[in-house]
Amino acid sequence: MRVTLGFDTSCYTTSAAAVDEHGAVVAAERMLLPVREGQRGLRQSEAVFAHVRQMPQVMEALSRRLAGVQVVAVCASARPRDGEDSYMPVFTVGLGHASVLASTLGVPLYETSHQQGHIAAGLIGNAAPEGPFVALHLSGGTTELLDCREDRLELLGGSDDLHAGQLVDRVGVALGLSFPAGPALERLAVACPEKAAALLPASVSRDGLSCHLSGVETQAQRLIRAGELSRERIAAEVYDVLARTVARLLDGACRRTGARQALVVGGVASSALLRRLVGDRLSRLRSPVRVLYGQAQYSADNAAGVASIGMQRYLEEHS
Repeated sequence: MRVTLGFDTSCYTTSAAAVDEHGAVVAAERMLLPVREGQRGLRQSEAVFAHVRQMPQVMEALSRRLAGVQVVAVCASARPRDGEDSYMPVFTVGLGHASVLASTLGVPLYETSHQQGHIAAGLIGNAAPEGPFVALHLSGGTTELLDCREDRLELLGGSDDLHAGQLVDRVGVALGLSFPAGPALERLAVACPEKAAALLPASVSRDGLSCHLSGVETQAQRLIRAGELSRERIAAEVYDVLARTVARLLDGACRRTGARQALVVGGVASSALLRRLVGDRLSRLRSPVRVLYGQAQYSADNAAGVASIGMQRYLEEHS
């Protein structure tokens, strides 16, 4: 079996994966970066050091699942997004390990972006969209709308301040949850016996291409300090406003580009509750958008999409 190895060292996760020439994920391993109780993330220097410590463990676990395979290429996310000015120190760890491994094995080394990796991971198990499509990347470090045409990404809009994952994590930590807070906050929201009443107003531009989330966080923090609502109710309101915001962004982007398909990726997009609520909101808007989501295990930061990109490039060069 021929495989390509992928590496991704984001602000949240150390990950490595292997994809075969048919696009199937053969193995994938990931470890969250350790964050102290009550904190809302790590400084870049702390994250880099954590990746250096964790990558050997991730690779050891991955290697146990790759007996007998032939590694034909290695790929790494070298930057957050496309563009020469895109840089973040954490990605140098994954790129460094990938470079050493590629040199040792005598195989090609490919570079991509963390964002391209998320989009490729979102397409694993999905039929490739026919023609242009819109992508919405929702994570702790990104809330961006992208026009996707022939593997080129053009920024359409997104959040002008806070990112979706930051909203979830900051509200979650304020409610006493551990970072990252997404899964625990979602469980609280699902457990809420009351229906959300739009207590947190969505702030989306008239053209539907940009949003503001910092005001949402401010309002949510006020509700927490007031102590009049349960944790479950506040969590439900957060997911409600996120769904209203996401639905309007997707509808606006598709109207602007003429696309009728949208792919939603990133850690926030792994929420089953958010997916359901977005579908409900799009129905209310009578939007024609067909929304695709990646498999939940490949929605949060991971290297599966990076490995998939590496295999695609290898096959293109050796076909």
